[in-house]
Amino acid sequence: MSEQKIVLISGANKGIGYEIAAGLGAQGYRVGVGARDDTRRDEAVAKLRAGGADAFGVPLDVTSDTSVTAAAAQIEEQCGRLDVLVNNAGITGGFDQQPTTANLDTIRTVVETNVIGVVRVTNTMLPLLRRSASPRIVNMSSSVGSLTLQSTPDGETGPIAVAYAPSKTFLNGVTVQYAKELAGTGILINAGCPGFTATDLNGFRGTRTVEQGAAIGIHLATLPDGGPTGGYFNDAGVIPW
Repeated sequence: MSEQKIVLISGANKGIGYEIAAGLGAQGYRVGVGARDDTRRDEAVAKLRAGGADAFGVPLDVTSDTSVTAAAAQIEEQCGRLDVLVNNAGITGGFDQQPTTANLDTIRTVVETNVIGVVRVTNTMLPLLRRSASPRIVNMSSSVGSLTLQSTPDGETGPIAVAYAPSKTFLNGVTVQYAKELAGTGILINAGCPGFTATDLNGFRGTRTVEQGAAIGIHLATLPDGGPTGGYFNDAGVIPW
């Protein structure tokens, strides 16, 4: 089996996911570009390859059991194992999310992608991750999921968002539960916040570049053995829960 490390990144055709792919590709990882859209996925793979990365496309819709199962089968056939899983795919659900007027379908849709999708992908990829000598799972979260920061007067956590912000709190909690179950297995799983990064997720209003936003994901994906697990981090260190 090849010594080259294999990574799968969901939502890797653009934004932070693409930059994580580029960063890990530059470090010699074989990069699985997970994305729903065939054209955008192919374009991202071609661009990564042009930049010298060993990249391949993985059709991946995190809300579909069939799609995720097929993605695992493809990685099994092409690579035989998985060393790193980066759960990056996510949606905001739009910006009109006052709790008293919220559309319940919006909340369901956001949680389905941002939380249940992560569980679906993680569980399906775990058998492949267990074959790795140093498996890593990175859940791309956000500081808006911090209840400590959300409850701090005048805290900088963005607009009220009853679907998106709690979905990241939920994701953080899920990350901790995985860390508890996987303790002692060598699988390190952590949540990372990219900061307010300029992507189409926020209409490119962010103040950080995608390269800056991708840094925490790359860091957590390449943690050494014995590194932290069940943590919540940004570039500055630990984020309060």
